[in-house]
Amino acid sequence: MGTPGVPRLIGAASVAGACALAYGVGYERNAFTLRRLDVPVLAKGASPLRVLHLSDLHMLDRQRAKQEWIRELGRLLPDLVVLTGDVLSGADAGPSVLRALAPLLDRPGIFVPGNNDYYEPTFKNPARYFLGSRSEPKGAPIDWPGFARELVAAGWQDLTNVRADLKVSGRVIDVRGVDDPYLGRDRLDVVSGRADPKADLRLGIAHAPQPRVIDAYTADGVELLLAGHTHGGQVCLPGFGPLVTNCGIDRARARGLSRYGAGGNEAWLHVSAGLGTSPYAPIRFACRPEASLLTLTAAR
Repeated sequence: MGTPGVPRLIGAASVAGACALAYGVGYERNAFTLRRLDVPVLAKGASPLRVLHLSDLHMLDRQRAKQEWIRELGRLLPDLVVLTGDVLSGADAGPSVLRALAPLLDRPGIFVPGNNDYYEPTFKNPARYFLGSRSEPKGAPIDWPGFARELVAAGWQDLTNVRADLKVSGRVIDVRGVDDPYLGRDRLDVVSGRADPKADLRLGIAHAPQPRVIDAYTADGVELLLAGHTHGGQVCLPGFGPLVTNCGIDRARARGLSRYGAGGNEAWLHVSAGLGTSPYAPIRFACRPEASLLTLTAAR
C-alpha cells in the first residue's frame, strides 16, 4: 500500500508548479524594473556621473509594452548609455528598437553585440544550460552590422573590439569593448593594455562576463566592468538564487554589482539581468527584467 500523503504532496507540488509557471510567463517577464545603484568609482571630489546600463533586450517587433517602457527611460537624461548586446530577436526588430531608443539617442552612447544579435533564436533543449553544451542550431541571419550602422549614424559609438577615449559631461573616459566572448569573437589583443591613469574613468564592456575577458580588463587597471548575457539566471529559487549563468562566471555574480579582482587589481563589476528572454523560453521567476541606472560617485 502507498503512503496516503504522497498523492496529496504530488498534487500540491503540481499546483504550485503550475502557479509559478503562470506567474513567470504571464506577469514577471513583463514586470520591467529600473534598478538604481551607486558605484564609488570616481576620483575623490569628482561630481557624479549617471550611466544607464541596458542589456539583453531580445526585442521582437510585436513587443510594444517593452518598447514603450524603454522609451520612458529617456526621461532619466543619463550622462551615458551603455548597451551590452543581445538586442535583437528577429530580423525585422531593428526599426522597433531604434524607435524605443529614440529618446536616448541624443545622449552619449556606446554598445557591443551579443551572441543572439547575429542569428534569429531557435528552440534549445533547456538541459544544455546544465550540461554546459555550446553546440546549438543557428537560425536565420540577422543583419547586425546594418543595425550597428544605424546606431552609429544616430551618434552612438560601436565598441566591437575597439578601445577609445570618450568625452562625457566634461570627463574623459578610457573605454574598451569586445565582440561577444560567448561565441569567442572577442579580440582582447586589440584592446588590451594598461588603462590610462589620467582618465577620469576606466571602463570595460562586453556582452558575456566571461572570466578571461573581465580578468584581462581588471588586470589592465579598468575600474568598472559592464556586461549582461546571464539574464540574472532568468529562473531563480528563493534562498538559492540563479540555477545557471550560461557562462564561466560564478552564480553569485550572475546579477547586480560586486567587487572583482584579477592581476593584483580590483574593479566594480555590474552584470545586468537584462530586459528580455528568448521567445522559446518566455519566463522569468524571482528575477525581474531590468535596466540599471548607475550613479558613479567619488570613491570613499
